[in-house]
Amino acid sequence: MASYQSYLENHQDRFLAELIEFLRIPSISALPERAEDVACAGQWVAQRLTAAGVENVEVLPTDGHPVVYGDWLHAPDRPTIMIYGHFDVQPVDPVELWTNPPFEPTLVGDRVYARGASDDKGNMLAPIVAVEALLKGEGEAPVNLKFCFEGQEEIGSPHIPDFMPQHSERFACDLAVSADGGQFSETEPILLMSLRGVCGLQIDVHGASSDLHSGLHGGRIQNPIHALTQILGSLRRADGRIAVEGFYDDVVELTSDERAAVALVPFDGDRYLKELGLEEAFGEPGYTNRERGWVRPTLEMNGIWGGFQEEGIKTVLPNSAHAKITCRLVADQDPARIIALLAEHIAQHAPPGVSVEVTPLSILGRPYSISADHWGNRAAAAVLKEMYGREPYQTRSGGSIPITGVFREQLGVDTISFGFGIEDENFHAPDEFFRLASFRKSQVAYCKLLAELGASAPPK
Repeated sequence: MASYQSYLENHQDRFLAELIEFLRIPSISALPERAEDVACAGQWVAQRLTAAGVENVEVLPTDGHPVVYGDWLHAPDRPTIMIYGHFDVQPVDPVELWTNPPFEPTLVGDRVYARGASDDKGNMLAPIVAVEALLKGEGEAPVNLKFCFEGQEEIGSPHIPDFMPQHSERFACDLAVSADGGQFSETEPILLMSLRGVCGLQIDVHGASSDLHSGLHGGRIQNPIHALTQILGSLRRADGRIAVEGFYDDVVELTSDERAAVALVPFDGDRYLKELGLEEAFGEPGYTNRERGWVRPTLEMNGIWGGFQEEGIKTVLPNSAHAKITCRLVADQDPARIIALLAEHIAQHAPPGVSVEVTPLSILGRPYSISADHWGNRAAAAVLKEMYGREPYQTRSGGSIPITGVFREQLGVDTISFGFGIEDENFHAPDEFFRLASFRKSQVAYCKLLAELGASAPPK
């Protein structure tokens, strides 16, 4: 047995205790009152890296939540691999739907329940543990290593684009490996081929200087809620296709081989609808349900408000109405251009009698895609096939990890996904959990992956 494997087996109780300690930190990046907890989680990660044998560990400030850096650079003529993850977590509401308090980790069988267990604390701790096993069990790592762990992924990494150029030399590497990801099931691995980008905006429609009596003024002046719904209705056609001029101009269509690879991934459309309590699917014509969720852009209303909201009725003509919109984007859509196109469309479709403001939201991330034949993916596929006994599916994600676009644009490096969460683990939902079998498996997998990357990297 390899020395790293013995090391891992002999220290599993400590690793689990550390994971539980990590999960107790309520590092919710979206809540200003939890900023100190996010910083505390960053300090915990820095200390854990140092304990693993990683060098030059620093907690780096940004204009928001911090980034943790560390390195181990003692493998001459080997590639430099940067491991990425995030230590911030989603809010816990509605807290009453949790079986146990979300920041009191609970072991049930071979699972640990807590906010952040799967997304991303369990997944990002695994490569730290793996590197410790290599450094202390083998005496060295098969590659040069850098670490980039951030505290703002769950809010769209808004300060990373300004932060990274200041530290581009520090984070320079040959490949990034994201621990923020998963596998298809406990027995089926995946290679992640793409992530969608994201952008968002708020629409504020203003009418009269105050709320008015609807009997005295209704029918005489524009109602901001009516105006807002008219604008919103213009954004998408009845069949689901987005009606904003130019929205699809830069979309890169999948090749026939890529569509075939998507079709090979198991998907039960009837079960999908049943689990959601629905009877019928909906979406852009010409694409399968899975393609709509993975490789097509979207425009969704996330919230709408205005006027009287309480029980009963108040005959009021409100003076304002508001909506929030986000778009998921695919290659090669530019989030800034999409925001500009939306703003232009909204201005053109605003009815007379109201003023309309469009405010871009801080969430902004470019879409990301990578070839299955990329040397990093070939190495990951080899390890996954060894671990699972079968070839991985080539999947895509409807979600976003904004920093992958930053790595490509500002560092010139690609990112492969190598996480071990599974979709049923309730990330972003009550009763989030992580399989401890996945926690243990991922530690071994990372040791194997780093060895494979060291052996298969293309010459510089």
